[in-house]
Amino acid sequence: MKRSATGGLVYSTESGRMCPVCRQALVQCQCKTAAVPAGDGVARVSRETKGRGGKSVTVVRGLALDPEALGVLGKQLRTACGSGGTVKDGVIEVQGDHCDRIIETLTKNGHRAKRAGG
Repeated sequence: MKRSATGGLVYSTESGRMCPVCRQALVQCQCKTAAVPAGDGVARVSRETKGRGGKSVTVVRGLALDPEALGVLGKQLRTACGSGGTVKDGVIEVQGDHCDRIIETLTKNGHRAKRAGG
């Protein structure tokens, strides 16, 4: 088996997610290359139920924001919906089916948003 040039280490039980370039924990990353996910500037809002015991979750993908700004936006969306949720790996998850309300809030905040999926 051939190892990739970046080393292939993405997670460590000691420090969590790892940067593949500098091999430090993402919190202590010095190169900050993995901090901003690639996106085309269009937020795609969809509803998912797979792997969640039948519960629906509204998912927002495609925002090219740094983790701090993404966390703040996630907090605003959860507050607007009156629901819980999380931000992980560049994806905002809000509990429940709130696609229309999230698209409305994103457009008010100046982001381009569209509905994805069924």
